[in-house]
Amino acid sequence: METVLGALQTPLDFMMNYGLPFILVISVLVFVHEWGHYIVARMCGVRVEKFSIGFGRELFGYTDKNGTRWKFSLIPLGGYVQMFGDTDPASAQYEDTVEEKGGKIRKMTAKEKKVAFYTQKLWKRAAIVFAGPAINYIFAIILFAGLYVYQGQPYTPPVAGTLVEGAPAERAGIQVDDKIIAINGGRIHRFEDIVQAVSVNLNTPMDVTVVRFVGDDEWDMETPITLRITPEVLSIQDNFGFRHEVGRIGIISPPGQMAMQEHNIATATWAATKETMRLTALTLKGVWQMISGVRSAEELGGVLRIGAYAGEFAQSGLIAFITFSALLSVNLGLINLFPIPLLDGGHLMLYAIEAIKGKPVSPKVQEYALRTGLVMVLGLMLFATWNDLVQLRFFEYLSNFVS
Repeated sequence: METVLGALQTPLDFMMNYGLPFILVISVLVFVHEWGHYIVARMCGVRVEKFSIGFGRELFGYTDKNGTRWKFSLIPLGGYVQMFGDTDPASAQYEDTVEEKGGKIRKMTAKEKKVAFYTQKLWKRAAIVFAGPAINYIFAIILFAGLYVYQGQPYTPPVAGTLVEGAPAERAGIQVDDKIIAINGGRIHRFEDIVQAVSVNLNTPMDVTVVRFVGDDEWDMETPITLRITPEVLSIQDNFGFRHEVGRIGIISPPGQMAMQEHNIATATWAATKETMRLTALTLKGVWQMISGVRSAEELGGVLRIGAYAGEFAQSGLIAFITFSALLSVNLGLINLFPIPLLDGGHLMLYAIEAIKGKPVSPKVQEYALRTGLVMVLGLMLFATWNDLVQLRFFEYLSNFVS
């Protein structure tokens, strides 16, 4: 099976099918993330010098009336907001200095101190940093809510329509027409909730609470039954060759009963918020499984995997592409909250230490923390990219191409 992206496509087809959707979704989500930092910084009276989508050499841009340079840069794999006094954060915090063009360091004037980031009160700095991940979550909720209002929320009754013979559900005592009302104490409202809950449980016992069907679309709600079920692990491979380990218990939803649950703006927003929180919990569980060794770290993907999925969802239609953008926005917000130096969560961790100590962390500790964070982030990026290349069978393709 051919798994190298675009191997049988012209460069133009490859760019249209995968490159443009990837650049579009990354640019939009990075803009949203950095706009969160920017708008809260402006609300706190901080001067923003640059707002860049991408890294490296500037391709084009303009300077607004507040002196902020808005620009698109050469490498579309991220972005940044540079605030006044941000060139040398440790020096700025301790000495109220600023670096001019040419590398010259001078003291800030009293007027400059009022608009510099690192001279702001702790709560303002924390709010500005937290705003980036927060706006990614808000953006995801807006996208989900918009979809729910426009087309409804996918809904299938949480009923066992069919059981796979010999699968964990049947062995545990689940019967056809049983209605699943809870898993590990968490309420189940849709069959889609069952799929999400089970898929991230790998060889981990679950307490599944069901009620028995008594006829005429009625279930015995007065006598719930709790069964212990351990999902079996299936290793599946998608169209691109990426492998995923998922839990399965062998319950199939009732045929022909999927529908779209209608929502107004209020109920859609609440449903979108719950879905966003559910995705966060599932992602955290998956990350912990990788750390603890329950799940293979080969599932950690990088930009190639994001590009592949962006292209596939884009070709599936606008609704699918918006759904993918919402999922990616949740992941971007969550990853940036991880307490890794260099990420927003790492800065928030340093601010928490500052709040406890009553003074900023020393410049040397900050420097070591940032270097450690840089090594960690680059290491994870390289590892994820290696995973993508191996599973795309890139090296095999390259060997065949040059031989």
